[in-house]
Amino acid sequence: MQGGDLIKWDKARVGYYVGVDIAEGSIKDCMTRYNGDADQQRRKKFSFPARLICADCYETRLDEYLCEDAPFDICSCQFAMHYSWSTEARARQALANISALLRPGGTFIGTMPDANVIIKRLRETDGMEFGNSVYWITFGEEYNEKKFPASRPFGIKYKFHLEDAVDCPEWVVPFHLFKLLAEEYDLELVLMKNFHEFVHEYLQKPEFADLMRRLGALGDGRSVQSTLSQDEWEVSYLYLAFVLRKRGPPPSQRRANNANRGKTFLAEEDIEFLSI
Repeated sequence: MQGGDLIKWDKARVGYYVGVDIAEGSIKDCMTRYNGDADQQRRKKFSFPARLICADCYETRLDEYLCEDAPFDICSCQFAMHYSWSTEARARQALANISALLRPGGTFIGTMPDANVIIKRLRETDGMEFGNSVYWITFGEEYNEKKFPASRPFGIKYKFHLEDAVDCPEWVVPFHLFKLLAEEYDLELVLMKNFHEFVHEYLQKPEFADLMRRLGALGDGRSVQSTLSQDEWEVSYLYLAFVLRKRGPPPSQRRANNANRGKTFLAEEDIEFLSI
């Protein structure tokens, strides 16, 4: 969580933002971005107060610590949920935190590797490694039979390398089991789409096609080519997007603004550290 989505939240006119990450460096990056400009052309600051917490939300209960701030309308976890899948206890703590902090009817949005695609690619290759010029994925020899019993869905580790990024271990998340586990915490599936399907669907909507064009992902439709290579497009196929919603009707009245613990300018001493 380095604050890359802060501008999106500002455009969505959120009233309050709480960011949690295990990495102190990422929290500080988010702080720097938050203290910068939401709109550099107009020198406009972010419109919402914020609070930043350095904690492992897959090991630490957050509901009591954030009881004065909860409930939240939305929770976002981008490209990180699969790190909770190393053990069942971590996966459960992650979902317990999300459910406890969301209001009934609240939304959990996220992105994670698409296990179906990854396992399919592994089984299609002769060895234990596959990829292209941009990425590669390697499974250990303990998976040389390329079988993954449903009775042991946690801790299926692989090594992921992405160009210009640090190599790191990641974990396979069988999505149908993720869905079932989420239901135990009153989180119901609303949407799940592989990135390719997601992009193709939303490109039918002019506003999203225009956004992709402005990002350079589509070119200008004439002479300027897309900045996205075929190998990079293949990387996107490794991921999926999902939306979950907490069971129950939304409250009839919105609670008062939760901004009493947030600030509109953050110093390093404002970062809160929460241990297990």
